[in-house]
Amino acid sequence: MGEFTVHRVRFFDYMPSAIRAVAFNPRTERLAVARADGAVEVFNFNDNYFQEKVIPGQDGRAVEALCWVGRRLFGAGLNGVITEYDLENLRPRYTVEAYGGPIWTISCNSQGTHLAVGCEDGTVKMFEILQERIQFQKNLDRMKGRIISLSWHPSGARIAAGMMDMIRIFDVESGAATHRLLVERGMGVSRSTEVVVWGVVFLSDSTIISGDSAGKVQIWDGSTGTLVKTHLVTKWDVLALSVSQDESSVIAGTSEGTVVQFQFISATVGQQDKDWVRTRTFKNHSHDVRALAHTDTAVVSGGMDTQLVVRPLLDKVEKNTQESALRKIAFPHRSLVCCAKKAGLLLFQFSDHLELWRLGESDGQGTPGDSLPVKRKPEKVMELKRRGEDHICCSALSPCGGWLSYSTVSSVRLYRLQHDNNNISINKMSKLPKELRSVHQLCFSSDSSKLFASSSQSSVVVVALSQLECKYLHTLKHKSGSRQPVHLLSPSEDGKWLATANTDCEIHVYNLHKMKLHCTVPVYGSCPTAIAIHPTTSHLISVHADQQIFEFSLLQKEYTEWSRKLQKQGLHPLWLQRDTPVTHVTFNPANPEHIILHDTFMFCIIDQSLPLPETKTVLYNQLTLRSLPVAERIRQSHAFKICKSFQHLLCVSLMEDRSLVVVERPLLDIMAQLPAPVRQKKFAT
Repeated sequence: MGEFTVHRVRFFDYMPSAIRAVAFNPRTERLAVARADGAVEVFNFNDNYFQEKVIPGQDGRAVEALCWVGRRLFGAGLNGVITEYDLENLRPRYTVEAYGGPIWTISCNSQGTHLAVGCEDGTVKMFEILQERIQFQKNLDRMKGRIISLSWHPSGARIAAGMMDMIRIFDVESGAATHRLLVERGMGVSRSTEVVVWGVVFLSDSTIISGDSAGKVQIWDGSTGTLVKTHLVTKWDVLALSVSQDESSVIAGTSEGTVVQFQFISATVGQQDKDWVRTRTFKNHSHDVRALAHTDTAVVSGGMDTQLVVRPLLDKVEKNTQESALRKIAFPHRSLVCCAKKAGLLLFQFSDHLELWRLGESDGQGTPGDSLPVKRKPEKVMELKRRGEDHICCSALSPCGGWLSYSTVSSVRLYRLQHDNNNISINKMSKLPKELRSVHQLCFSSDSSKLFASSSQSSVVVVALSQLECKYLHTLKHKSGSRQPVHLLSPSEDGKWLATANTDCEIHVYNLHKMKLHCTVPVYGSCPTAIAIHPTTSHLISVHADQQIFEFSLLQKEYTEWSRKLQKQGLHPLWLQRDTPVTHVTFNPANPEHIILHDTFMFCIIDQSLPLPETKTVLYNQLTLRSLPVAERIRQSHAFKICKSFQHLLCVSLMEDRSLVVVERPLLDIMAQLPAPVRQKKFAT
């Protein structure tokens, strides 16, 4: 596998933001997730739950609710505006003021023609959905008290609105409130406290299901306005509700971190009459479950503990398959760390600032597994705060450590770093080319002479850097017609090639000497999660969301023999069952046949000179091999050398001195920074 001196880095205090809302689009199999800092993420459930897109947040733009209308995504929040998101340019397309104070909820009718929003001033406001915008249509009758939750009847003729102490049913055409459903307050001291109806669901048979702050899930007859049944599921709040497409199952999220499922089934065997019966309770969160989505096969939940949980319903999926495995998505599927491998510097990206650290140094040599004494501790040399309200969406540090750049949705900033012994001075480049307006990804060439920036319509802007100025050179464009954003950039070590990947699963390779498209890699159906060009062979390695690996020769413009052999034999089942994507690929200059890559829970060295593992071969065999005699060790060796000594990896990178930088962010450290959960009585305490 090779020996490396490892810099084990745990001083990147990355803290994900709480999940406030989710919305699932069954037509496209996309899940939109809104976080407390205003960021919106899009996951592709058809592609191994890959985080396809991230729209960065903005100060003061907390999103309370999300809603899909076809392929369009809308959000609303306590700033009182409705936002439609541009999913091609990863930014808000436009905002519309609702003029009703803070917006608590947003919902679309099943016909996709109108949006309804619930406001602080007690109004439900109707907006017509046009081709390019939305347009205010009317207010429904104004109520006393804020509108907390909304649900359309599938016919589009009525709306149920959850409020304080009650639920109102509105006729959409006339705007009048036709029914008032009074919600009982809690027992004891809480009887004096208003009940908040946090969630409401309006079913096609006119049944209304509500969840409230007294811990109740209630079943109502929407035609008569009468209460049918009450389920007390928690002593705390029921914060969210979601219903399956066939309306046979409803899930409720609570402040205790549980998700409770109700199913419309017969209470006893052989009975014809059906009823809403509490069937399952899932406990996958430590804190409030604020957001829920009910897909055909799974329960998707998120909340204060920042993790997105996909819990398969075992009666809907085949058991002992990858689809039946529980998923917890705790870290972004993109890198927030950049290494200057020639300068020994690390750049950490936060939403509101960047941190530049210098790696420490150690004395002496050791045997594998030893902790070497530290001669010089790691040092934080700079903290750079962003300007303006927009959050940082991407950043880059040049390999020599002399250039630093970051971007928000509205601007790009470039800085020159001067190194004087242990001191670093920073100078902002004042005049940037107008082509560098807003970008999705940034990357420097290996000799630090060029800056690459992915821009609109999958194009890449190339800028030349010098001591005094930065000069626009060219915009690289492909001919596929895709408008999806480029999420991966990888220049070759010799400065001749640049590989790009977009969320249409396309990989384009450009010749930087001729500044034109060299070739397009055959499109594979899963999105690339990491790409890199080999420094000596000019082979492009791509790893995809479904864990497949390809090697493409840029000179021959075809897949290599090793790649064809890998696809013919197939990857090991345990490799394919991993549930976090590979986010970085690099190479070992000391051994050209070594490919180094990592996901959240392991890093791996693929030795192309060794045979590929068979299906029945033990994949994780490093500890076993150490105990075997040399001859037996060689016989049992295979190409995949996997190390699980480090966990929750945000970056694994090889420095110029052949040392390995491993950036970890233990999940327990994140949990320790969360606010205390609601107190739950435990046995014998």
